[in-house]
Amino acid sequence: MESKIPAVEVKLNFKWQGLLIAVAIGLLIWAIPTPEGLSARAWGMLALFVATIVAIIAKAMPMGAATLVALVISGLTGLTPISPKQGEVGMLSGFANSTIWLIAIAMFLSRAVIKTGLGKRIALYFVARFGKKMMGVAYGMALADVVIGPGIPSASARGGGIMYPIMQSIADAYESKPGPTARRAGAFLAIAVSQIDTIICTMFLTAMAGNPLVAELANQQGVQITWMTWFLGAIIPGIVSLIVLPYFVYLIYPPELKDTPKMAEMAREELKNMGPMSTAEWILALDFVLLLFLWTVGDLVFHISATVSAFIGLVILLLTNIMSWKNIVSETTAWDTMFWFAVLVMMANALNKYGAITWISGHISSSVGAFSWPVAFSILVLVYFYTRYFFASAMAHISAMYLAFLAAAIAVGTPPMIAAIGLGYTSTLSMSLTQYAGGPGPALFGSGYNSTGQWWGVSFLVSIVSLIIWFGVGGLWMKMLGWW
Repeated sequence: MESKIPAVEVKLNFKWQGLLIAVAIGLLIWAIPTPEGLSARAWGMLALFVATIVAIIAKAMPMGAATLVALVISGLTGLTPISPKQGEVGMLSGFANSTIWLIAIAMFLSRAVIKTGLGKRIALYFVARFGKKMMGVAYGMALADVVIGPGIPSASARGGGIMYPIMQSIADAYESKPGPTARRAGAFLAIAVSQIDTIICTMFLTAMAGNPLVAELANQQGVQITWMTWFLGAIIPGIVSLIVLPYFVYLIYPPELKDTPKMAEMAREELKNMGPMSTAEWILALDFVLLLFLWTVGDLVFHISATVSAFIGLVILLLTNIMSWKNIVSETTAWDTMFWFAVLVMMANALNKYGAITWISGHISSSVGAFSWPVAFSILVLVYFYTRYFFASAMAHISAMYLAFLAAAIAVGTPPMIAAIGLGYTSTLSMSLTQYAGGPGPALFGSGYNSTGQWWGVSFLVSIVSLIIWFGVGGLWMKMLGWW
């Protein structure tokens, strides 16, 4: 009997236009004669790095695939050999980085928060307590995000997976739909939740995947940022932002509904339907408290690094069967993040070690070198912040610009800690500018309550107040900390 082999459909997993643009830009840079002061290896790595970032921005292929191609090219061309010699960067060196494991494990832990329902319970609790007024709903969500933020390193998971459904329920309860009734509740809540989530991402090192990347890149410039250092610098401007910014949105883009007693009642009813906290939720909550304690003082008191602390938290969940090994293996987002994170760190390290970052930062610092460091740093922050309009990925923005801007800021005399952590906070704060810049923006904007003009207009005004808080109030706070 003749057997037929089923036909296999071959579907290319990339966009031709974006890929061709990335390749063309990379080849164009590579073809230019190596500038004076740079080695051929540094220039080649810069060409490959720029091509990779363009491919990511253009979404020519998935981020992990784009970085895999870059990894292979860097190995084949000898830019990063598999067995590096003195002065070289190894092709696989990024995978040994402890920061990468920290963010991956935190993502495993965040899945448990969603899986057990603990995140939803916390959000409903605060809405039930404060949800009688529309501003109370916003502040209730802010408090819930503060509680769960340190353990969920994904703005999309928190804002899109936990806060967005609750926001949608509130809007539906008051018959606020996209269109004529959008301003009744949904339009305000969508932007408010986006702004709140951005603040939380900025407050905790483990609240967003980009923050540990910032810390790793800062370390390459000799600035060490621990979990506690990040939180200590962010706590005052973060609290002020959580109080001021939702109310500012309320003032400039007010909802038609001011009183929402029905929402508090709905949240209480939903909590009642969920029943008492399960054993798994209690264990997870205690594990969460332990992690926060270790991340805060573990390194100083017990000499336990943040990554080892994260491993401890994960092992507890494994031993109590809250997370199975199958759950961990199937958490594709975490493994994907870990892969492209490792490659980007390796490439950034190579650019720094081969001298490309020093060369780029020298050109940037020379353009603002005539100013005092506070003025020069302010200019760098503003340029770094508002160039986010051109990026649809926090990782692409940080990878492309952070290290060079940090080196330039230090070169013009900015105190290293202020430069590193200030630009780090800026990396995350800029996420709130557009609906495509990352986090829960795509889901919240996709609900249809706001036009692009409304989202951009409100977000731009909020960004001005946000920068004043983080670099005005925050700058004074960091002065008190002795950072400058």
